[in-house]
Amino acid sequence: MEMMKKRMSARSIQPKVLYYGTPVILLNTLNEDGTTNISPLSSSWALGNCIVLGIGLGGKAIENIQRHPQCVINVPSPELWGNVEKLAPYTGKQQVPEFKQHIGIHYHSDKYGVSELTPTESTVVQPTRIAECPIQIEAQVRHIRIPEHTSFMAIVETEAVHVHAHEDILIGDNHIDPRKWSPLIYNFRHYFGLGTELGKTYRAET
Repeated sequence: MEMMKKRMSARSIQPKVLYYGTPVILLNTLNEDGTTNISPLSSSWALGNCIVLGIGLGGKAIENIQRHPQCVINVPSPELWGNVEKLAPYTGKQQVPEFKQHIGIHYHSDKYGVSELTPTESTVVQPTRIAECPIQIEAQVRHIRIPEHTSFMAIVETEAVHVHAHEDILIGDNHIDPRKWSPLIYNFRHYFGLGTELGKTYRAET
């Protein structure tokens, strides 16, 4: 009983970040010269074919989708965390914003090269896909909104228009096997994979 009370006890805190465990995505957008920029993101969620992204202002990703409203949402597996982290200190924006300079971010034009990932052609959008990512979602940007209370971030609504998945995580023609697939999780700035399965919802089809 004492242990249960201790677990349920809570106090007020002021955390620097609220990344309480969300999948990492690698967002591919189109540069002015037709090359692809890759941006690691830790804020996204899906509702049907609508995928909502949280994108920081002042970076190359938001600049690119404002000019060319297409993207690819690549979802890496846990073993790709090192490749994701190789992207973290770099931006595709030549004029690095001052606030990014303060946290050690530098310009790099070749995001595929620095991350040691492989480009592959998309089907209906111009930015390329990342071959190593088990799930790759080609998307059209539908709406960009900057919330009044968080002026350094944009809320971006996209529509998934074409989905690719590695053969080894599929079950049947159109289902991803949750026992074979695990997203890379960003948990308070640490990388994790999923744990063991606990159960499934009554609506599960696999």
